[in-house]
Amino acid sequence: MQHTLSTAALIKSTIIALTIAVLALVSFILPAEYNIDPTGMGEKLGLTALANSSVTTEPPEQNADTIELSDNFNITVPAGRGIEFKFDMQQFKKMEYEWSTEGSVLYFDLHGEPEGDTTGYYESYAIATLPEMKGSFTAPFNGVHGWYWKNKTDQAINVKLKVNGEYTVIGLKK
Repeated sequence: MQHTLSTAALIKSTIIALTIAVLALVSFILPAEYNIDPTGMGEKLGLTALANSSVTTEPPEQNADTIELSDNFNITVPAGRGIEFKFDMQQFKKMEYEWSTEGSVLYFDLHGEPEGDTTGYYESYAIATLPEMKGSFTAPFNGVHGWYWKNKTDQAINVKLKVNGEYTVIGLKK
């Protein structure tokens, strides 16, 4: 058995749907979106406050203690050994970096260690074997961040490291 609506029932349903839509528009949408409140219902429900709120896209306030630094370092990675060079960084602070050798490749691990962690946990951001690299990173947490370079050759390799950002230099980790 198939149910069909008569034309009269279809017109009646359309009129009811339009009436509900107009009521919703006048009572809720206009007060909330445009602060137009012809029924006063929007103010009673607090919807007009939504239209009065404004979204600001101002950048986060800079801490007066934030100072962007720029440094250059010459670091020697001894033959057959690895070293770590570190910076103390606060969460969400940024660093741009560029390091290079004179063509020799080094294994490296750019990583960070959370402040106060005593388990030995660290998070790697980049691991590779290259003669140079540049980029930037944002510290995901407060802690010590930097490079572990390993020289697998039988001669010392010099690394020129340039950094720019918000950090405190720790230097060679002992």
